[in-house]
Amino acid sequence: MINIIVVGNGMVGYKFCEKFISKSGQEKYQITVFGEEPRRAYDRVHLSEYFAGKTADDLSMSTASWYEENNIILNTSELVTDIHKENKTITTHLEKTYSYDYLVLATGSSAFVPPIEGVEKEGVFVYRTIEDLDAIMAYAKKIKQNGSTEAAVLGGGLLGLEAAKAVRDLGLNAHVVEFAPRLMPRQLDKGASNTLRSKIEELGIKIHLSKSTQFIDGENAITGMMFEEEELLKVDMLVISAGIKPRDELGRGAGLEVGVRGGVVVNNKMQTSDPNIFAIGEVALYNHMIYGLVAPGYEMADVAAEQIMQGEKTMRESIDMSTQLKLIGVEVASFGDPFIEHQEGTPIVYENKFTGIYKRINVSKDGSKLLGGILVGDSSDYNSLFQIYINGMAVPKNPEDLILGARGGESSSMGSAMDLPDSAVICSCENVTKGSICCSITDGSCETLSDVVKATKATSGCGGCKPMVADLVKAAQKSLGKEVKDVVCEHFAHSRQELYDIVKINKFTNHNEVLGTIGKGDGCEVCRPVLSSIFSSIYNDTANKHITSQDSNDRFLANIQRNGTYSVVPRMAGGEVTAEKLIAIGEVAKEYNLYTKITGAQRVDLFGAELNDLPSIWKKLIDKGFESGHAYGKSLRAVKSCVGNAWCRYGMDDSTTLAIELENRYRGIRSPHKLKGGVSACIRECAEARGKDFGVIAVEGGWNLYICGNGGANPKHAVLLAEQIDKETVFKYMDRFLMYYIRTAGPLVRTSTWLEKLEGGIDYLKNVIINDSLGINATLEEEMQGLVDTFECEWKQAVEDPEMMKRFKHFSNSDDRDDNLEYIPLREQKMPKAW
Repeated sequence: MINIIVVGNGMVGYKFCEKFISKSGQEKYQITVFGEEPRRAYDRVHLSEYFAGKTADDLSMSTASWYEENNIILNTSELVTDIHKENKTITTHLEKTYSYDYLVLATGSSAFVPPIEGVEKEGVFVYRTIEDLDAIMAYAKKIKQNGSTEAAVLGGGLLGLEAAKAVRDLGLNAHVVEFAPRLMPRQLDKGASNTLRSKIEELGIKIHLSKSTQFIDGENAITGMMFEEEELLKVDMLVISAGIKPRDELGRGAGLEVGVRGGVVVNNKMQTSDPNIFAIGEVALYNHMIYGLVAPGYEMADVAAEQIMQGEKTMRESIDMSTQLKLIGVEVASFGDPFIEHQEGTPIVYENKFTGIYKRINVSKDGSKLLGGILVGDSSDYNSLFQIYINGMAVPKNPEDLILGARGGESSSMGSAMDLPDSAVICSCENVTKGSICCSITDGSCETLSDVVKATKATSGCGGCKPMVADLVKAAQKSLGKEVKDVVCEHFAHSRQELYDIVKINKFTNHNEVLGTIGKGDGCEVCRPVLSSIFSSIYNDTANKHITSQDSNDRFLANIQRNGTYSVVPRMAGGEVTAEKLIAIGEVAKEYNLYTKITGAQRVDLFGAELNDLPSIWKKLIDKGFESGHAYGKSLRAVKSCVGNAWCRYGMDDSTTLAIELENRYRGIRSPHKLKGGVSACIRECAEARGKDFGVIAVEGGWNLYICGNGGANPKHAVLLAEQIDKETVFKYMDRFLMYYIRTAGPLVRTSTWLEKLEGGIDYLKNVIINDSLGINATLEEEMQGLVDTFECEWKQAVEDPEMMKRFKHFSNSDDRDDNLEYIPLREQKMPKAW
């Protein structure tokens, strides 16, 4: 029996075991694992979820019986203290000795603590293990009981920002202190860092950049951080997350070669200076670097396992550090060389400060290659951009299309995932290629997406590759002639489009009828809102009719905010509002002490409304001529307009009137996702019509109609459907377009994504809508008119129905209010204290 000892039971140590048993079958090997923590390996990437209520078992990477089932001996709470490489043994702190044939060091890293005077004081913590988090939570509770609320995190990198979120989630006011002049200095440029900073500060986390901490203030416990120039930040707790240092003490003590700045030196086989000892993960110094990401560690684990079994796999010469993650709810990604200099390439930058999106791609001087990039606020394009970069694929004629979307309906990215070479790595965490995913379907070893995930481990890491893996599985299934359906959920063997047709043909009117006839079980939080949307799209049922099956926002006809209050958004069609109505809004805001904000959709949001007050607020607004603006629903939000030829000397037509007519026609109509429109009176595009789901622009000879744009998290330019048409034709084509989208799109699919996946694209859609190629336009127009004729204001329904009113209470058995809501004054208005 060949004995393998693994020192370290973190993510990479566990992955080595997993890789090894998948290759060896365990016939002649005995693996023994030592971990100094009291539990089996857990997911440190999602460590902050421990604060949100997840347990150590929830974060565990295996079941309690996994090690035993795979004949692996796991020793927890046992620290390896010495390596005796001459006789191939190790010693633990329990004074036990074990022999090995191969030794794998997966000791990872520890938190780097800067040599700042006072870091040993009470109230100063590191952010590394579950025990650290337990200590942080206990101390946070203690200082809150003493009336203290201020806490700081030292370090503005990946882990520092996660720690800041944890501090905030504990109910403390969080401060991030960073020595560098920008956040995440190794991943983001100045523009990206500024965007990230703005997004984080919106959450109430204060950012302090270019700060050098001189000492920790306080006698026995921390009371503040003293910066240069005697600037004191008063805090009662400090979490240090300023980087990592490799846990190389075992290797160093055994005489293995280590780097000048730490780390056990390894070759491309993951062997140390002793060929029988391997090092993987954050303890390994490969190519003079320590790699702090999961994906390189997993690849190292795979190489070490292969080498011990006399395989030939070696580490790549260069390690790609591309990464996609979500920090404090903000999407962040970088790939390739994010900081390329101008002489080597040309950066193309898109920045939208209103939506908090920053995108940068670096393109070679000749425009033929994608060299790297940064995404903040929206990383939905990461997978396609990364594949173009890593596989050296062709860049579009207009490279900016990669982040702005194509302007003429043509594809702006790499097209289908099937266009990638088989060697393309789709899941970088597990190093799974396109060939492995597709072959697992075509060779018959897997049949479904879940089978592929189980067999290849793809998507089991960060999960960012899941959409592309799903697309590849579907394409491989189609290549075998299999029927591929996007079923809504496990309770229905049907797509949303099929459910729509089934409900309409059978005249089903409630969830139980549908579930009892063609479904199974009681339904879930996925299919029930989908069915509610379908009922609304067919019968124009308001959210009030299917209240128990709605999402939380639809249930209360308002958007719930992060502090538990709600926002109220009355409709202002086309952005037009009279002086009397403005005064009414002001009076309501003043009476209920609401925070008011003009939105990008040209209307007024009223924030901070308590649940008990919603009906009375609506009643006052309704009495002044307002109705629900449906800001909470998957329906038309607003149609934005410029002032048009009534006021503007450049205006070519009356854009405001058309915007009002469009909004009033399609208000309240439920759809697979939210809808936004815009009308501009000239090509100067002040209403940003081409960034909307539908947009109309006045030109010589009529109006140009654009469809399937998206100005949200994933900007896409709308595509020209028809040009120089009159107003009557605008409405005719709009009726057909919207009804066809409502009938055929999947759940929560935006119009832009729907068009991208529609076979035949814009040419097919033009043929359907303009040329009536399917012979359904008369039906589409009739169905739309039926919805228009049966519109009802949901607010008015609720206010006038005593039974509906019962749900607008914070407590089901009491009229008491929620006394946990706290506010602070800001810019002369009240704001939730959490902000």
